[in-house]
Amino acid sequence: MSTTTNVPLTERRYLAPFILITSLFFLWAFGVNLNDVLIPHFKKAFQLTDLQSSLIQAAFFGGYFLAALPAGWLMERIGYKKGILAGLAICATGALLFIPSANALSYYFFLFALFVMACGQSFLEVAANPYVTILGPSDSSERRLNLAQSFNSVGAVATPYIGAAFILTNTRPGAAAAEEVQNVIGPYVVIAAVFVLVAVMIALTHLPETKREVVGESGAHPKLRDALRHKHLASGVIAQFAYVGAQVGVGSFIIRFAEYLSPGMQDKDASVYLKYHWIGFMIGRFAGSFLMKYVAPSRLLTLFAGCAFLCACAAMFASGTLPVWGLVMIGFFHSIMFPTIFALGIKGLGPYTKLGSSLLVMAIIGGAAFPALMGYVSDLTSIRSAFCIPLLCYLYIWYFAAKGSVPAVVEAETQAA
Repeated sequence: MSTTTNVPLTERRYLAPFILITSLFFLWAFGVNLNDVLIPHFKKAFQLTDLQSSLIQAAFFGGYFLAALPAGWLMERIGYKKGILAGLAICATGALLFIPSANALSYYFFLFALFVMACGQSFLEVAANPYVTILGPSDSSERRLNLAQSFNSVGAVATPYIGAAFILTNTRPGAAAAEEVQNVIGPYVVIAAVFVLVAVMIALTHLPETKREVVGESGAHPKLRDALRHKHLASGVIAQFAYVGAQVGVGSFIIRFAEYLSPGMQDKDASVYLKYHWIGFMIGRFAGSFLMKYVAPSRLLTLFAGCAFLCACAAMFASGTLPVWGLVMIGFFHSIMFPTIFALGIKGLGPYTKLGSSLLVMAIIGGAAFPALMGYVSDLTSIRSAFCIPLLCYLYIWYFAAKGSVPAVVEAETQAA
């Protein structure tokens, strides 16, 4: 059991910044999770293979990967607030690029627009995740980040409804690609407008800045190789890579998997399973934040990783409707993984926190690699076989939670005792 029951979530002076930053978690959920709707939609509109349609995730999470370290370095120089404003501006630009992409009727232009949008969201991730962990007592940092991320899951739950209503409209059979792709413009213009609105609100609000941290008497900035000497950070980066790959891979193929199990099912009808998946995800985030008052975060993560593994086994080997419901249930067990891995990975890093945060955001590239790998396996064999990929991911996350998340200094003290 954890001993953090009486530790406050945050302090009064940090409450307003915490609420404002938490709103960002809600906002960027739309950019990430609409990809799960775009994949089947563009697959039909542009007549793509599973591998080609998975390039949506490759473009999006590739942007996360490439922008993460530059975002971290920029935060060191201009601070969190200006970095967040830069990220929101880039996000809005990427969303607005959907207009010329649709007019050009180019799948690869859409991929570029998603790449730009993802670069902006990488800025937001690099800033917001560590910022939330320092807005209060260290002992409740995992709870605080899980609570903030819970509002990200609220946005994730809303996304399939928006996608089904405005994108997956079951356009008439034989409709031209031009008619299909026009459906995506409206939602992304609205998203761009919201990004701009939030940027104005943040620009007019005071956010406390943490002082810039240096190492040693020379005043040198932290170095990447020194940060990676913290073994729990290195293990956390691998675990985050595996988790995001599993989360995005499962979400990307739920609609396709439901259609595979029930031939003739329309993508709009199949999207109901994606909705349930994200509802479970949201419930798990709030439940996990509550449970961490009483159960150590690493122990809870161990349990959730084990349950996700069993659900993936059901998707691969069970019969009837159990396989698709196994994928739905994985949403609940995914819920605490990202914020808990993140908080455990940067725990006790001190001056290496910003660099560690950048590395953990770079690990989001798993969301590009694993869906593409799953698409490749699906094209070669069957979509059911593709779920061996997330199954292996859950095994590593279980290892990280049980062993790899312990900081070396804590481990050494435990052995000495």
